[in-house]
Amino acid sequence: MLEPRSSPRPTIAYRPIRPSDLEVLEQIHAALFPIRYEREFFLNVVNGNGIVSWGAIDVSRSDGQSDELVGFITTRIITAKDSEIEDLIRYNTTRKDLTLVYILTLGVAEHYRNLGIATSLVQEVIKYATSISNCRAVYLHVISYNQPAIDFYKKMSFKLVRRLPKFYYIRGQHYDSYLFVYYVNGGRSPCSPLEMVAAFAVYFRGFLKILVGKVWKNDAKNIPRWSKCRESSGLLMTENKRIIGVEDTSQCV
Repeated sequence: MLEPRSSPRPTIAYRPIRPSDLEVLEQIHAALFPIRYEREFFLNVVNGNGIVSWGAIDVSRSDGQSDELVGFITTRIITAKDSEIEDLIRYNTTRKDLTLVYILTLGVAEHYRNLGIATSLVQEVIKYATSISNCRAVYLHVISYNQPAIDFYKKMSFKLVRRLPKFYYIRGQHYDSYLFVYYVNGGRSPCSPLEMVAAFAVYFRGFLKILVGKVWKNDAKNIPRWSKCRESSGLLMTENKRIIGVEDTSQCV
């Protein structure tokens, strides 16, 4: 059973979760989460059956429990085309092998919080995802009332991309979920706010050029024929100046 740390600044190490961690892993989950996980989930975690995980241990403990878990993170690899965020990933549709890493659970024992353990565990996942050449993102869900977790993932540069109404059903009550994404290996949103602004600017510049062209065409039709002949050189110079002015403006946008 996990006991409070004895050292004010323990030495934390990280390693894969093993079968010997089963009991402590279940205990920490039960203490931290309102959702109760099936025994099968924990067996899959400790045996690595479709789940990749990391554990944090306090190697400075002097009670003979220096290999006992004090924190954990569990993840699963999912193909992009089968994920719920396929529409949030820009990628070549001809490729069918692109993957994502989904964070299932993340937790740190109460007496080991505020030591950077959760940050280090998430960094392990990001490093792992980055090492997979066909992986494009790490993503997860956070229940809407868990403000510390929301703030944590924002601090870790995850992007809050979607709110999912009534995603969780806990003890007879529905709760919304926030969806967070961290892009890796060139993965990105199919249409970021910056790209939307850039696309609008290109469209607006094109629209202005067409509009100016039509205005001058109509003005040219309305000029008397004798005036065109008498001032043809002046009209040509004026028109060229207007066109240059529009092009100069578009380069400065």
